[in-house]
Amino acid sequence: MDEALISKKDLLEITGISYGQLYRWKRKNLIPEDWFIRKSTFTGQETFFPKNKILGRIDKIINMKEDLSLDDIADMFSPNNEEFAIEKKDVIERNIVSNVTMDFFISNAGDSDIFDFERILFLYILEKLLKTGEVSLEESKDVLQMLMNNYGKFLGKNCELVIIRKLGVSTCILMQVPNEVYFETNIKIVSRLNLSNCIEELKIRII
Repeated sequence: MDEALISKKDLLEITGISYGQLYRWKRKNLIPEDWFIRKSTFTGQETFFPKNKILGRIDKIINMKEDLSLDDIADMFSPNNEEFAIEKKDVIERNIVSNVTMDFFISNAGDSDIFDFERILFLYILEKLLKTGEVSLEESKDVLQMLMNNYGKFLGKNCELVIIRKLGVSTCILMQVPNEVYFETNIKIVSRLNLSNCIEELKIRII
């Protein structure tokens, strides 16, 4: 199913922001270029946006801009990994992940007193997957191994983690978005996570 779109005119009316604000935020990379979708209408060329994404993003910007500069907000929305590290105990104390997820991660990826942003991100993704109850521990091992082997190829890119299952056999896929993917009708999509959104959420938890 195609994602619902909202016109620029309706977006400005609903959010109360100005044309100038919208394009200033675009120039600051707070709103991705590929969210500005040009389409032909009976009145000519108009700009549309993915409705849920743009409304959620603008709500976040409005809520954060009183406390942070636009550059700081742009850094939070960037899919790039930060040069950031915290002690292992702080990952637990800040409620970023549970002890169960931490123990699982250490048993499969090794222990460390200091966790860099990438390791914290992998932990955070595992926490989200395990909390749903849809993903088994064995499947989580496969996800972690796949991230450790391949995530570096997607640095700075918008990517998505998809876990599918057919006849009890699961497969995890890491792919760049936007992209169109179609599955057989007898394949179950177990989980679908946008990693840029995970990075955003994680940065908000860390600051």
